[in-house]
Amino acid sequence: MNQNSLDFLVPMFPYSHFSNFSILIINQTQKEKILTSDYANVRVVNSFEKGLAKSRNLALENAVGKILVIADDDVVYKEGFAVKIIDAYNKFSKAAVINFEAENLDGNLIKKYPSDSKANLNIFDILNSSSIEMTLNKKIINESKVSFDENFGLGAVFEMGEEAIFLSDLKAKQKQLVFEPQIIVIHKNQTSSEKKSINDKYYIQGALFSRIFKKKYLFWLYIKLFFDLKQNNIKFKNIKSLLTIAKKGHIKFEQIQDENK
Repeated sequence: MNQNSLDFLVPMFPYSHFSNFSILIINQTQKEKILTSDYANVRVVNSFEKGLAKSRNLALENAVGKILVIADDDVVYKEGFAVKIIDAYNKFSKAAVINFEAENLDGNLIKKYPSDSKANLNIFDILNSSSIEMTLNKKIINESKVSFDENFGLGAVFEMGEEAIFLSDLKAKQKQLVFEPQIIVIHKNQTSSEKKSINDKYYIQGALFSRIFKKKYLFWLYIKLFFDLKQNNIKFKNIKSLLTIAKKGHIKFEQIQDENK
């Protein structure tokens, strides 16, 4: 957001100059703060709208590569990341999406990943996906006509969950979603979901599960509560209030759906 120089790209690609890669920047900004590029491989779209999902959809519309990598401006790409991605798509040529691994600045994986390749992601994998792990087969994504739900993601009504919805929509269309246990990127900061309070998370989960699971949203909410209890993220005494908060998210989502009919 609000970039007026390409300098932010330099630390993202420490092993090679950024102009060696085909890069599309969606710069959400104001009219007095325009970003330009003098590099043929680095294209810029200055957008005057807000919202992460809107930015991602604009990127999908304007991307030209066969394989797309979703980047945040605070990540660092590992040496050889492109070769790992190409090898994976040679291995899984019909994959719509291949998810990879990310590590933190200490060199540790940012989460627990499967130890082996997975040719078909399940719903738990999908709910645990982050955009910086995701790579897309543009042709298959275009054919599927799936885009990011603009009610979800930073800057939207519900500030998380756009990746899970995108992947679940693809899965519903029988598209192949793959996981490959290769590290491609370093994430320096906390993710936006990690910064959210437990109440905010459950409000959004109420909407997110309604969007993905429809009438089964309560069932999946109980599964979420069970996992959070097991991992000591919440206490048993919090369950009632969290269910109430999640219901508010569900109701807000239903209202938005009714308004859009």
